Amino acid sequence: MTEALFQALFSGLALGGAYALVALGFSITFTTTKTLNFSHGDFVSAGSFIGFTAMLLLTGAPLGSVIDVLAVHGSEQLIAVLLAVAVMGVLGIVLYLSAVRPFAGKPGMAWVMSTIGFGIILQSVGLAIWGPAPVKVPAPLGEDVIRIFGAGVRSQELLLIAVALVIMVVFDWVMRKTMIGKAMRAVAHDRNIASLMGINVNAIMLGAFFISSGLAGLSGYLLAPIASASLFMGLGIALKGFSGAMVGGLTNPRGCVIGGFMMGILESMINLWQAQWREIVLFGLVILVLAFRPNGLFGKKLVEKV
Repeated sequence: MTEALFQALFSGLALGGAYALVALGFSITFTTTKTLNFSHGDFVSAGSFIGFTAMLLLTGAPLGSVIDVLAVHGSEQLIAVLLAVAVMGVLGIVLYLSAVRPFAGKPGMAWVMSTIGFGIILQSVGLAIWGPAPVKVPAPLGEDVIRIFGAGVRSQELLLIAVALVIMVVFDWVMRKTMIGKAMRAVAHDRNIASLMGINVNAIMLGAFFISSGLAGLSGYLLAPIASASLFMGLGIALKGFSGAMVGGLTNPRGCVIGGFMMGILESMINLWQAQWREIVLFGLVILVLAFRPNGLFGKKLVEKV
């Protein structure tokens, strides 16, 4: 029983790492632009395929083939993940320019439908290129199982946990100690005042969508060796990542990451108990938390001065 609990814990932390990256992406765009990317899940899915395609091209394997982990070197894996993050980041900028900025600050919520439409277009293009079938992606550190307290943990799960934690620490340091972070916080507080202070608000917003979408691509790339790359896997990840952001506090990046990890661990523990109750209990608890803490466990109430 103890081994099963540790197994569920490590699996939950790995899932939570993916949710945490997505939750952090939601927080970044919301705090800077007061909008959300409702096609975030499609960015997660596309990121996994961009990385896989990059690996195929770098190793000389034909497109559409299955690649063996032994055929991919560490440098090729690194280039593939950087390409996945960069391409998804650029697509995030395209999303902002075409589907968010024209509607941001105007009455109504047209940007909600425009971001959903962008995601549908992205998924359709992906289906035309890669097809609907899931693809097995090799893990950068191999498929060996590591025993920790009797639980079998894959190296990719440990890598996902480590990357999520490192990104949380680095982003927290950037936001608190660097000029870029202070500029982002200023824009999040009041974009008009930030503009009067000489901050390039538009550049900060473009950067926010680049980082957010890049994190989505990174999440998909890291999760693909665990769950297989699929153009339909992103919806569930984005939904639970967003739930983690809401539970942790959408305006608190650190809280969003903690909320993402909480969602992963909770999901894994429920699977250990009764898998068919997973979604019921998971989202029931999310609703319960938000009923008593509408701004999340670590979020603060936003006060708008008029």
